Amino acid sequence: MIETSREDGTLILRLAHGRANAMDTELLRALRQALEPKRLGDARAVVITAAGAIFSAGVDLPRVLSGGRDYLAEFLAELSGAFRELFVVPRPVIAAVNGHAIAGGCVVACACDYRLMARGGGRIGLPELRVGVPFPISASEILRHAIGVGRAQRAMLVGHNVEAQDSVEHGFIDELVEPERLMERALEVAATMAAAPPDSFARTKLDLRRPVIETWQRLAEEHDRQTLETWDSPTVRGAMREFVERTLRK
Repeated sequence: MIETSREDGTLILRLAHGRANAMDTELLRALRQALEPKRLGDARAVVITAAGAIFSAGVDLPRVLSGGRDYLAEFLAELSGAFRELFVVPRPVIAAVNGHAIAGGCVVACACDYRLMARGGGRIGLPELRVGVPFPISASEILRHAIGVGRAQRAMLVGHNVEAQDSVEHGFIDELVEPERLMERALEVAATMAAAPPDSFARTKLDLRRPVIETWQRLAEEHDRQTLETWDSPTVRGAMREFVERTLRK
């Protein structure tokens, strides 16, 4: 589900879970495992990209709908766990977005320290409310941190996906790159960021993220409980089902 390789001290993680890298418990668990200290080893930096043409299309909604409450509870726990663990990796983490990064795929990119996207037909955005589901606090706090309160409000409440060419303006992406140079540029950024002493980088990154981490510590347990109840409600399940059926008809 995640292909791993190393180049010049950088660990490269390629999402490789079906055509769209749709998020289910298995993919999220694999990502969390890939980020464990023993798996990171002596890597000075991490690059996250995808093996296919789509970075990630977000949550596997048909699986959520068919899995029942037990699956949903497990899935949401893995989703929030993956977002949180990615956000606090004590090394430079670069997103090399090589195609569509929708919903959860966008959050994965925003959890990284520097975000590159290939020019072309890829889109990025946060259509969760158009699907009918609220954001877990893990996602909403990452987005507030990464793109700022004003941009996060527009992105999350309006829910439009934007073209790659507009992704920097909307705050999702730091730099656009020609597709053939995406990985080369990601490795350049990784090397530049990893040139700082590892302890200094880790401490600075932790200090920047401390308000988000403290918010999670205060609110996550109750918020996660409420998120599960909302996602499992008849109204939200009905909205998800309508969205899936409408998408399949296209």
